[in-house]
Amino acid sequence: MGKAMPWRLSYGATPLGDQGVRFRVWAPDVSSLSLQLSNRPPLAMHRDGEDFDLVVPDAAPGDTYSFLFEDGRVRPDPVSRLQLEGVHGPSRVIDPDAFVWSDRDWQGIALSDLILYEVHIGTFTLEGTFASAIPKLEHLKNLGITAVELMPVGEFPGSRNWGYDQVDLYAPHSAYGGPDGLKTFVNACHQAGLAVILDVVYNHVGPEGNYLAEFGPYFTDQYRTPWGRAINYDSAGSDGVRRFVIDNALYWLTEYHIDGLRLDAIHGIFDFSVRHILSELRDRFHEQAAALGRQAWVIAESDLNDVRVLYPHVSGGYAMDAQWLDEFHHAVRTYLTGANRAYLAGFGELGHIKKAITDGFVHDGGYSSFRRRHFGSSSKDLPGDRFVAFIQNHDQVANTSQGARLSHLISMEQYKIAITLLMCAPTLPLLFMGEEFAETNPFLYFTSHGDPGLARAVSEGRWKEFEEFTFAGDFVDPQSEEAFERSKVSWNLMEEPGHRAVLNLYHELIQLRKHWPCLHNGRKDLTRVEFDEGERWLRMERGDPSGCRAVLVCNFSDKDLTANCRGSDLQFSTGRPGDPEVVPGCSASLMLWTPSSWIAADR
Repeated sequence: MGKAMPWRLSYGATPLGDQGVRFRVWAPDVSSLSLQLSNRPPLAMHRDGEDFDLVVPDAAPGDTYSFLFEDGRVRPDPVSRLQLEGVHGPSRVIDPDAFVWSDRDWQGIALSDLILYEVHIGTFTLEGTFASAIPKLEHLKNLGITAVELMPVGEFPGSRNWGYDQVDLYAPHSAYGGPDGLKTFVNACHQAGLAVILDVVYNHVGPEGNYLAEFGPYFTDQYRTPWGRAINYDSAGSDGVRRFVIDNALYWLTEYHIDGLRLDAIHGIFDFSVRHILSELRDRFHEQAAALGRQAWVIAESDLNDVRVLYPHVSGGYAMDAQWLDEFHHAVRTYLTGANRAYLAGFGELGHIKKAITDGFVHDGGYSSFRRRHFGSSSKDLPGDRFVAFIQNHDQVANTSQGARLSHLISMEQYKIAITLLMCAPTLPLLFMGEEFAETNPFLYFTSHGDPGLARAVSEGRWKEFEEFTFAGDFVDPQSEEAFERSKVSWNLMEEPGHRAVLNLYHELIQLRKHWPCLHNGRKDLTRVEFDEGERWLRMERGDPSGCRAVLVCNFSDKDLTANCRGSDLQFSTGRPGDPEVVPGCSASLMLWTPSSWIAADR
């Protein structure tokens, strides 16, 4: 029996060489459908089960096409590879094999080696394109980053959007550079030794230009999401919907050589099937990666604190490779800023930081004051490298502080402690673009909807959703161009001394993390944290079977403290500046050693 061929996309427009192009669309509830190809008269499509199918011998890449309904509606392809004229315009035939890749030897990066850097392509550079982002890869490589995580890039209405309003899940946004732009970017990342993780949205589809329901039962009213109609994963007609989403995951892996997916807000994915869509997607994704000879990962964002997201199938889990750990952010941010409104309520103690480091979920079955109920499960026994931690990301910057970054909310000394905690924790670290040099520009929420009523509703809804975090005069209308322009990264800051010092700290910590097994082994069972809430210090010790050891001492107080770091216990007393084991006020000190060596690095 021969080896199974890797998966290939069979829906949408598929070039057949000198035989033309095959057009295929899933439309189970449609009685008849025609193909509107360029400026030709409509061509009737053939019913094939739940699909409509047509081969056009003289069609070719570059042609535009749409689907024509009986009542005269003209709609783009749900599996369009390119929407050059926006979400309402025609689709365009793309040859998926035309791009010449040079990453033949690329096999991906191990999960435990991921040091992630989250990027919004539109604001990463002044030009806001895939092409303009490529020159920045040298900076990321020199910093020590191993994976670029792109916020969603599917076609969305207008030219300004976070990406979570995408409606064409298969079409890289034309304003960013379209399919060739994304492929060129991924190819350049691989040449630089960087993996690419793509943020994908399978819990909802944006409101403008969303024509999926006209083709089939893509949505259900059985469940509710905060962002739009829930996607139909378990009701009548859901087989085709599940295929559409799994095909999308495999499409990015196969045609774009993407190294992993970040699944947005899986708590908005509802499925009571015997085999959950997330389990099926994860398995199919790994099978395809193996067939392609590459390592690739599925990372979930979940608001559930549910270990089933990470547990193996035999334990009833979805077997995701890793999950975002929002509560690491909540614990560190709330302790340093004192802000504890909305979902930050209930945090603010060193004990919460300790628990995020040693256990993972802070809420692991206890009472949540924000949710007003007992919440979560214990993730203590799961390795640290199953979690992605951060001190800020796109959501946390824009949602909790009107766009202000963490370095604007606390002193630079406190910011450096937060950085050191992140890089020394047993979790996988994620940086948000510009964080590495304490970017001063905000990151705001922005949209560019063409429908005036929708635009107004989005602006009003945004205000209402985050009014607990918003003060009078702080709110910036998402529809304004100002919100977008103010969010662009100011790269010139790296040359200023204070910002360069932060960059150097990040660089040094990343290099230490890569070099010392005790800092990157993900072994929570070899991690010990002690703290004193009154004296405001925290000590984290990391071990490794090789014998190397690291001790991080964080002094959050304003007085100098002396740490006896080499012993099994930590003792603090008033110290003298200059002593080798003195940790000055509001600073951190990292000590690393093997049985035969010792180095100390004060932060």
